[in-house]
Amino acid sequence: MTLSTGAQDAASGGRAAQRRRTRRAIVDATTRLLETTTAPTVDAIAAEAEVSRRTVYLYFPTLEQLHLEAMQGALLNRDVEGALDAAAVSGDVRDQVDALIDELIAMSDELMPLGRRIIRLTAEAPNADEPAEGAPRRGYRSIGWIEHAVAPLRERLTGEQFERLVSGLAMVISWEGMIVLRDSRGLRGEDERRLLRWAARSLVDAILAEAKS
Repeated sequence: MTLSTGAQDAASGGRAAQRRRTRRAIVDATTRLLETTTAPTVDAIAAEAEVSRRTVYLYFPTLEQLHLEAMQGALLNRDVEGALDAAAVSGDVRDQVDALIDELIAMSDELMPLGRRIIRLTAEAPNADEPAEGAPRRGYRSIGWIEHAVAPLRERLTGEQFERLVSGLAMVISWEGMIVLRDSRGLRGEDERRLLRWAARSLVDAILAEAKS
């Protein structure tokens, strides 16, 4: 018996919805395990998500990819871009950069432990220095936030200058940068906030001065 076009579309839509649910179940299971386990195995993730090992690998060919997506999922509920847009009222990109730093610090108590685990896991992963082409990169979401914060400068900078500014800010506005300040320099609270703001604003000022010269 041949299904009608409508029935075929409904069946296809049902399969797509099931795939989304399965993928979400795997990511959610990984996020839960990363909160309490240093390096959850595929077996542990499959058991937590109530799927097979084969299903986990079907959606995520490598554990690194799955760990990264779990970390990004933990950040999805943060309306960071909304905070940046609110700060944009002043018309000063520096205020948006400050707002991004404030958001990162605000979420640090909740997400820093998970961030530390993801950093360690991806840094120690095989071929970490040369990730496969197309593989997700750690911190891609924070790069998007930085680009959003400094987007008004695109017309004032060359393409190379804009990308250099984003790269420079990525070294400052990051879990890695905060870990250095907290672990190596013992900075927390307002001292940490002032240092991050100073470093980020210095980069913005430097690139703007270069663009004028």
